[in-house]
Formats: sequence, C-alpha cells, structure tokens
Amino acid sequence: MNNDITYYAKKRQSVKAYDSSKKISAENIEKIKELLRYSPSSVNAQPWHFVIASTEEGKNRIAKATDVLYPFNSNSIREASHVVVFASRLDTPEEYLQSLLAQEEKDGRFDADPEVFKAKMDGGRKMFINVHKEKFNDVPHWLAKQVYLNLGHFLLGVSALGIDSTPMEGVDLDTLDKEFGLREKGFSSICVVPLGYSDAENDFNALLPKSRLPYSDILTEV
Repeated sequence: MNNDITYYAKKRQSVKAYDSSKKISAENIEKIKELLRYSPSSVNAQPWHFVIASTEEGKNRIAKATDVLYPFNSNSIREASHVVVFASRLDTPEEYLQSLLAQEEKDGRFDADPEVFKAKMDGGRKMFINVHKEKFNDVPHWLAKQVYLNLGHFLLGVSALGIDSTPMEGVDLDTLDKEFGLREKGFSSICVVPLGYSDAENDFNALLPKSRLPYSDILTEV
C-alpha cells in the first residue's frame, strides 16, 4: 500500500463501466462502513443516513431513480459490486441533539467534567444550528454540506482501499426518497455512489488523463 495520500487523490477516477464479476470483500465492506461513520462534520452533527445495496434486488431499487431521466447511469449502478445512497437530515430536532450528546457522553467525550463539558457542547452545537436557522435560513442546505464532507472523505478513502467509485448526482432524488421512505425518517437523498472495480476495456475514462486547473488559478499563498 502506498503511504502517499496524494497518490490516491491522483489515481482515483469516476468509473464509467464496472466489472460485475469482481466483488468487494467482506473485510473491505466493513472498512467502507467505518469510512462513512467516522467522517468529520461541523459540530459533530453527523446529519446523515446511508443505504448500501449489494444484491441485484437492492441495486435495481436504486436504479429506479436513473432508469427514466438518467439511463446513462443505470448500468453502473447495476454492474457495480455495491452502491451507496447518501442522504441528509432535513432538520435537527431536540430529540436528535440529545441522542448526539448521549453518544458523546458514552464515548467519553465529557469525562474531564461531565456536566460542564456536556453543557458547553450542547450550547455550542445549538449556537451554530441557530445561526443557520435564524440568520441564513438554510438548515437543510447546511446539513447537506456536512454530508458532502463525508462524501469527499469517502471517495478518497475507498481509493486508498483500491476500490473504484462514481459519485452521481444524476439520479431522481424524489424517486429514491420514496423507494426507501427517507422523508418519513427525516432525511432526503443527495447522491448515489456505485463502488467496485473498473471494467477497464469498456471504461473510456480509465484511458484519459486527469485534468485540473493550475495552482496559479486556484491557490493564493500569503
């Protein structure tokens, strides 16, 4: 395994054709789950939910969201080893915020002085949430941005595991939400990521060099 993380950033690509005969190992699936769980998020809000499909039936359910409007994405979903649906919370009700505090306390985040640090964490988290509620009026959008933090973390992580991926926004989110009852659970889907191994002979993107803007366009050093 290469220890240079930039190697995997440069190596990864959005796969356009998957080899359906190659499956991700059970060991790596557990690592994939850990990548999803241990992503950073603002004030540790963790406003996400995921659906992981590995069966033909499960992948077909996800492909319902591409078959009509985005059929060019359907084969990748059906031929991939696994597919992950990323969904974001629509709000942060008090019950959820209390569940976060309870988990943080269980994990030892407040051991130095439980009452003081627990209250500070609760107050700090609510301060940021209230800024987005009262000043920017964009709580769902802010929460979705936290899920995109997870997505970036995830794409680099699976690349380091030698697993190919394809982040897709070309999916009918309403169809996904209905298929998995996400709205009723307080979530909305934001993207889909097929995972597996490239069918290099049929993956035109595998033959193309990466194209990125030069540092002079994107970076200011002071």
